[in-house]
Amino acid sequence: MKREWKKHEKSLYVPKTSPEIIKVPAMKYMVLSGEGNPNDAFFSEYIAALYAVSYAVRMSYKNSDVPEGYYEYTVYPLEGVWDFINPELREFDKNNLKFDLMIRQPDFLTEKWAPIYMESAFKKKKNPLIPEMAFKEYPEEKCVQMLHIGPYDNEPESFEKMSAFCNLNGLERTTHEHREIYITDVRKTAPEKNKTVLRYTVK
Repeated sequence: MKREWKKHEKSLYVPKTSPEIIKVPAMKYMVLSGEGNPNDAFFSEYIAALYAVSYAVRMSYKNSDVPEGYYEYTVYPLEGVWDFINPELREFDKNNLKFDLMIRQPDFLTEKWAPIYMESAFKKKKNPLIPEMAFKEYPEEKCVQMLHIGPYDNEPESFEKMSAFCNLNGLERTTHEHREIYITDVRKTAPEKNKTVLRYTVK
């Protein structure tokens, strides 16, 4: 049976629109690091590179040499871990952002196979960012998350709710970083209908 993240992993990708605590399992990702304003033209090349490799992995069953344990699945959504280049700047400036942009990979992908599909995707797409990509496993984490519906610029309203939830439940953020999971495609969705999972680690 095809593994679909919207159906089989609802707690991770279809959370409530109010804050909640979740234990996020260890997961594997293809990751590209960068910095700058995500509204600038360069950002689309990062997205294209990640999807190129992710679809190469997804279609690997068509190759003569298939990874052990392969199963059919839906490619996971784009994610980003965001922080500030200079955290001391008092005014929010998107040019002051740094990020790890990533797409989760299936459990069967290993350090042996990841470079093979990076090379395959690079030969096909010629995206110069693909060779800069890293294959990483993120550890299990305790997090607070919620589903934000609306424009990205309105996310501070949801973060205020998450902060109040943490205060009420005696939770403390472990880092200034936060994760965003883009459930809808910004290119095809009206800003007021965007769905984004907001998440950060707590203790």
